[in-house]
Amino acid sequence: MEQKELINNCAVADTAQLYAELWVSLASLLRSYTAIHGLNGKRQATVELGEDRILVRCGESWLDLRRGGATVNWQREDGRSGMLELTEAGQLRLWNPRPQNRDLGRPSGENESEEEEMDMAAERWARELMQ
Repeated sequence: MEQKELINNCAVADTAQLYAELWVSLASLLRSYTAIHGLNGKRQATVELGEDRILVRCGESWLDLRRGGATVNWQREDGRSGMLELTEAGQLRLWNPRPQNRDLGRPSGENESEEEEMDMAAERWARELMQ
């Protein structure tokens, strides 16, 4: 195996590991924020983490996130769905920001950027789920 090929294989493995770590971090953020939002209403959410799926449930509300590499497909209990991408910087990139920002519950006028910090997205999802 040539040195260049070895370096490329290592880079692919490192990138895959990075996305796996970011995925675990996203689940942890969702756990933390749902716990915080549940304190006032004495509600509790469950966050199930798998290698390629995060499922957050609170009563009849749920958020289903499924990952393939850096791509994340999301779906809500009311049929809303969309696609995001994990970035190497630890952000979520919206594939089609205008319709998805509205679908994710973000107020209009907040769609100047196509990328959002994972913690901000997790907090918003948790707040919406725990209402």
